[in-house]
Amino acid sequence: MKLWQKDTQVKQEVEQFTVGKDRELDLMLAPFDVLGSLAHTRMLNSINLLPDEDLALVQKELKQIYREIENGNFTIEEGVEDVHSQVEMLLTRRVGEAGKKIHSGRSRNDQVLLDLKLFVRHQIQVTVSGVQELFNQLISLSEQHKEKLLPGYTHLQIAMPSSFGLWFGAYAESLVDDLILLQAAYKISNKNPLGSAAGYGSSFPLNRQLTTDLLGFDSLNYNVVYAQMGRGKTERNVSSALASVAATVGRLAMDACLYMNQNFGFISLPDDLTTGSSIMPHKKNPDVFEIIRGKCNKLQGLPNEIALIIGNLPSGYHRDLQLVKESFLPAFQELNSCLEMMTFMLKNIIVKENILQDEKYKYLFSVEVVNNQVLQGIPFREAYKNIGADIANNTFNPPTEVNHTHEGSIGNLMNEQVSAMMDKVLASFNFDIVEKAVKELVAD
Repeated sequence: MKLWQKDTQVKQEVEQFTVGKDRELDLMLAPFDVLGSLAHTRMLNSINLLPDEDLALVQKELKQIYREIENGNFTIEEGVEDVHSQVEMLLTRRVGEAGKKIHSGRSRNDQVLLDLKLFVRHQIQVTVSGVQELFNQLISLSEQHKEKLLPGYTHLQIAMPSSFGLWFGAYAESLVDDLILLQAAYKISNKNPLGSAAGYGSSFPLNRQLTTDLLGFDSLNYNVVYAQMGRGKTERNVSSALASVAATVGRLAMDACLYMNQNFGFISLPDDLTTGSSIMPHKKNPDVFEIIRGKCNKLQGLPNEIALIIGNLPSGYHRDLQLVKESFLPAFQELNSCLEMMTFMLKNIIVKENILQDEKYKYLFSVEVVNNQVLQGIPFREAYKNIGADIANNTFNPPTEVNHTHEGSIGNLMNEQVSAMMDKVLASFNFDIVEKAVKELVAD
């Protein structure tokens, strides 16, 4: 079954090539397709295109299909092109003629665009939750280990004293900025395209504001041509935000791999969270961190992949956009699995103490000594030369403590302020509005 099917049969080779992975990927969109139809049919009833008795039948059965999807009892049957066709076919099979009326006033174009926006909106909420859990774990570790010093590096050369408090806290604050980008992507996604039809509106007197309210959108995509132009643009913007989160998580994974290396030896993991070698019995490999790093690197390539697909398309719908789904829809699960595993691994991380007592780290304190001379009235450039000479003459005697007190330094992490920033960003998503709208749509 195809929503566009007429009397002419399309060659099987053409059908297989153009459908691609749509049937498999559309299972991810199934609950959102039903939500869109629940709202759309209520709107059709409000403008007298769907009688009350038909609305009652359709609403009841759509809610039943929604429950079947949630329980894992929904499939797209062989020969059915996509989720839109499957839902409409099931509905017609179960309620008769009323099921054939639900497509009035919409096209498969705005239907799939709506499904994608609802899917993105939901998945962003899941991702935000994962980011929040990782953030909380990082802040907790930052506070727990704030007194433990760690070498800081520039150019991978020993530079200045750092601390585990700074290291964990840096990635926590990075996640705050990532969520600001994700919030922008959410706002772009949380606009209703339904009613744009194939991209040029409809002669029916549609009430687009009603479906906007029923689905809990912030607003409409008002211009119907732009609503369709949003296909691809939405995915590109969202993938850019996902890539920002992935960059933070991937970089943390790289640090963890480096710091577990025996030449650094700053952190370790329990044996049951590492893997071994088939020939080297001493190996404890950080495979989880390496897989996280690899997955996050792939996710950072997604915005460019989408941009290359949509970059030379004129306005209007084009089948090229179908290809975006293949990389975009699974991206959320990939990132969410990385967030979940990173949080899990950090809960079990073992931090080494007294790292800087090793002789090779004594030059970390050269800036501390320079600054001490400056505090005693010696010009900075002269103090710099003094300490440089001590190092060259092997007469440098480093201190054993650091005294950094300004905002965001070793002795003043400002984790409370960073947490307050995160709370402010989280509160601005307004997920409760969407949750309430969905709950009311599917309620019996």
